[in-house]
Amino acid sequence: MDSSPTHRAKLAGKPAGAFVTDIAALEPVTVKRRHVTAAVVGNALEFYDFTTYSFFAAAIGHAFFPTGPGGLSNTEFGSLMLSLGTFGAGFALRPIGGIVIGHYADRIGRRPAMLLSFTLMGLAILALAFIPSYSRIGLAAPLLAIAARLAQGFALGGEVGPSTAYLVEAAPPLRRGLYASWQSASQSLAAMAGGTVGVVLALNLSPENLEVYGWRIAFVLGALTLPFGLYIRRSLPETLHAPDHLPDYVPPGLLRILRDHFRPILLGFMILTGGTVATYVLNYMTTFARTTLHLGASPSFAATLVNGLFGVLASLAGGLLSDRFGRRGLMIVPRGLFLLAAWPVFFLIVAQHSTSALLLGTAVLSILLNVSSGAFYVAFIEILPKRVRGVVFATVYATAIAVFGGTTQPMVALLMHVTGNPLAMAWYLMAATAVSLVAMLLMEESAPAAKAAP
Repeated sequence: MDSSPTHRAKLAGKPAGAFVTDIAALEPVTVKRRHVTAAVVGNALEFYDFTTYSFFAAAIGHAFFPTGPGGLSNTEFGSLMLSLGTFGAGFALRPIGGIVIGHYADRIGRRPAMLLSFTLMGLAILALAFIPSYSRIGLAAPLLAIAARLAQGFALGGEVGPSTAYLVEAAPPLRRGLYASWQSASQSLAAMAGGTVGVVLALNLSPENLEVYGWRIAFVLGALTLPFGLYIRRSLPETLHAPDHLPDYVPPGLLRILRDHFRPILLGFMILTGGTVATYVLNYMTTFARTTLHLGASPSFAATLVNGLFGVLASLAGGLLSDRFGRRGLMIVPRGLFLLAAWPVFFLIVAQHSTSALLLGTAVLSILLNVSSGAFYVAFIEILPKRVRGVVFATVYATAIAVFGGTTQPMVALLMHVTGNPLAMAWYLMAATAVSLVAMLLMEESAPAAKAAP
């Protein structure tokens, strides 16, 4: 039986590529809870890795870029910057991964693309955990660490596009916001998991052991999700060829895609710029608390737990409310409040130098950021035709992450070091947030319920 988009359109009495408006008449793929878990597990592993690396950036720097005679750096700051630079190296191949794996998802299927990206991702994390230190194998240690980050970056570049497209295509039409918001929520869940692991390790290992091998344990624990993730992803029903509410056509080429979808691509990139900078600033709070505020390990790790907890709740709330009230308002209002709150929150944290100020400020910023992000994921996917969703979303997301994800933490560390002002991080955050807010104001409404309202 011919199940192509053209055949389905003819059966419906519509030309190929026609916009399907009767969403109630469609028969979407039946998706179970474990399928949603399978779709977001890759994104969760990504942010567990980011969170863990941020926690242990200084320790990783000491392992691969030691200071002193015979080392690669003369100062602690230099070692930290080399460690953060290695963290950023993984972002270089993200756009390429987005194009390659995203295109594969649009041509072959969401499931095989997600299996490929998750396998590469897990193996790269496991490799980093077992690379010997510089003291044992010399220059090969940092070179292998960079190679592992590059392989992981390629895999991660192709992860979010296919998985987000899958969630939107599999969701009931009036629940797409809630389903897609699990992508944002999974990031916060991963941050909570990373924070929990960090706190447990900090409480049970001496500072010396935490420095030497504690961070390796954290990475190995993340890699343990690999067999579980592969198992549940293998059972995913494919959504690429299922009926859909948006135009379904095979684009004639990359230049045509860019021309026809330039405006949403540009706006999506601007929004992801602000969201990326904000996410990585909040993920940096542990390092900030330890190196700048000089708080203990446990209070510092607790900031990430708070960020994760409120991030999960806020992301799901943003997605759910966007299904009822529309995407734009749930993006714009919280992001505007985030912009207004950023400087006062950081001023309070720096002035108080206390755990309570750190946790309260982190909670406020996490709520405002993630309510907005929960609505954005579905808003961007909804305006893209099915046959380019994987590659466009993956490439735009990967490019924004490559440019700003890998540079945000080194940038804020450098700004604070050069200016001697810990509030320099807040100004960088506010500038990026303003860019994303402008783009949100220019986006069109995409929620079915909102568009159908009189």
